[in-house]
Amino acid sequence: MQREPEIVVVGAGAAGLWAAWRAAELGRRVTLLEKTPRAGTKILASGGTHCNLTTTLEARAAGELFGPAGARFLAPAFRALPPSAVRERFHALGVETVEAPLEKLFPKSGRARDVRDALERAVRERGVELRFDACVARVVPSCERWRIELAGGGTVEATRVVLAPGGRSYAKSGTTGDGYAWLRELDLPVVEPVPALVPLVSDAPWVHALAGIALPDVEAKLVDAEGRAHGKRRRPVLFTHKGVSGPGAMDLSAPVGRAEVQAGRRGQRCPPFQLLVDLAPDLDREALRGLLIEGASRPGAPSLARVLPFDVPKRVLERVALQAGLPAGELRLNGLDKARRHALVEALKAFAIPISGTTGFDHAEVTAGGLALSHVDRGTLEVKGRAGLYVCGELLDLQGPIGGLNFQAAFATAELVARALAR
Repeated sequence: MQREPEIVVVGAGAAGLWAAWRAAELGRRVTLLEKTPRAGTKILASGGTHCNLTTTLEARAAGELFGPAGARFLAPAFRALPPSAVRERFHALGVETVEAPLEKLFPKSGRARDVRDALERAVRERGVELRFDACVARVVPSCERWRIELAGGGTVEATRVVLAPGGRSYAKSGTTGDGYAWLRELDLPVVEPVPALVPLVSDAPWVHALAGIALPDVEAKLVDAEGRAHGKRRRPVLFTHKGVSGPGAMDLSAPVGRAEVQAGRRGQRCPPFQLLVDLAPDLDREALRGLLIEGASRPGAPSLARVLPFDVPKRVLERVALQAGLPAGELRLNGLDKARRHALVEALKAFAIPISGTTGFDHAEVTAGGLALSHVDRGTLEVKGRAGLYVCGELLDLQGPIGGLNFQAAFATAELVARALAR
């Protein structure tokens, strides 16, 4: 007769695999339930199938990228498992890693499958019972225990349950937002889930015409129709046939996603935003103005492209000129008066790309929103007022930028849960 598990972990993604592995390694009897036929589907698709599994940043700097509330909440988890420890753990599991630009860390092989396989192998070697095609319908408290009701019939009971089903992003991997319904049935507060780290849509035809052009070193700032700023990031921006993508745009997408979801609920269109791109992030306005003045005094009437000490694609410079109210052809600096020069500096420092929405959950890397952090003990990840129920990973109201930060949060919160379970 099979013994009842001490712990049931729901969801065999990054957080669930780590929590199950470490809890079993620390001496607990664990069952891991996964609704799909395989583990770690989203891991396999991450980072263009290369899996940016964590960051090279120190724990404190990494935590700050989740915002003040996120940084405070994640502090115990990142102390328990900083990015350097994630790297060491994977090395111990046989996955060598390499550093990449923008503080990224990848498996040396370049294969996301190696990350998923290492975690699944660790889970199995520690004796975790791994059950696939086990779709959870409800999570019900029952006489100081928890009962997991399966959609296909049958139940699993345990003294403690870890919820790690992911969010709603990339639904093809099985993350269809099931966990939010379980939380609401338990009368727990859920911050509305919205797509995040998702490409942005623009209705402007000129944006679509620039598809394929990349701006590798710029600072992007998102502002709403009232001019309120919603964050900025110095990261690459890529024009697409729908709008803009790349880390600089996607890192700032959550506020657009939230406005879009709220407007859609009212039957309205997403309110307008702008992505203001600083094409010269290393130069302030005075330094840039000085460059233009100096360039105008050179013999031969040099063009703007020849004077700038950084590369901007010709077609983008044409749009910059149009934004400044100047002709779109090759711009000669010696013909600019003070007012036009000022307009050009402003266009270079705040190149405006109109934004009308996102490409939605199907293209989002993560979900913003989830279980309100105020209802979770940040030292154990146990849900307050729900003894024996733990939540980790994307189901929490946490969202960091591109660069392995969200995997880092998944692994670190799962580590904290495992240690709490072991106690």
